[in-house]
Amino acid sequence: MSPEILAQLAPTGVLRAGINLSNFLLVTGRSASGDPEGVSPSMARALADRLGVPVRYVPYPRPGELADAAGTGAWDIGLIGAEPQRAERIAFTAAYAEIEATYLVPAGSPITSLAEVDRPGVRIAVAARAAYDLWLDRNIQHATLMRAESLDGSLTLFVEQKLEALAGLRPRLLTDVEGLPGARILEGRFMAVQQAIGTARANTAAAAFLHDFVEEAKASGLVAKFIAQHKVAGLSVAPAA
Repeated sequence: MSPEILAQLAPTGVLRAGINLSNFLLVTGRSASGDPEGVSPSMARALADRLGVPVRYVPYPRPGELADAAGTGAWDIGLIGAEPQRAERIAFTAAYAEIEATYLVPAGSPITSLAEVDRPGVRIAVAARAAYDLWLDRNIQHATLMRAESLDGSLTLFVEQKLEALAGLRPRLLTDVEGLPGARILEGRFMAVQQAIGTARANTAAAAFLHDFVEEAKASGLVAKFIAQHKVAGLSVAPAA
């Protein structure tokens, strides 16, 4: 292992992995010691094993807070959705996994397709600073984004304010729709959240190493193994870069 890569990825002798606890597909539980468990923590541990160092998880309640800590020395790698706004400060790999994002509409809604959502008068509930919120912020031209601080908060906002659409990850919306008689999830996706591994932009040698690690993990079946091991539905292995 190159000393330069080790110095960039584990300057303290430990790989400090920033983990987004709000992504229920990638963090599915806790170990007996309280560490997060799931596909993201497993990827971080596999990387630490490759480096020959221990892993220490640095949990964040929301992805925006993890992204805000980039370059501060709080973490060495961050496992979150790769979005252009975040990439200004974080060097991301290609995605190792993808999650479809779409809309839920209430009972009786005249909206039948994704294209019909971005129209004047349509209000979309969304969890602030989620990867799909960042995408919507760049791409929605006519509808109005109504932000809540959490996934549960966006559902509450959608219901209480009688909004026209709820944006979210398809697996979560499949759960939400069960409690909303007559509500529907629209076919297709407006984007797919690209779950990746990032490091500080200054870590150029580490970024190249992480790129190769992720491509190997996809090609070897390691990512698929973690998805199966943690019994995650709605998460798929991303294609090769």
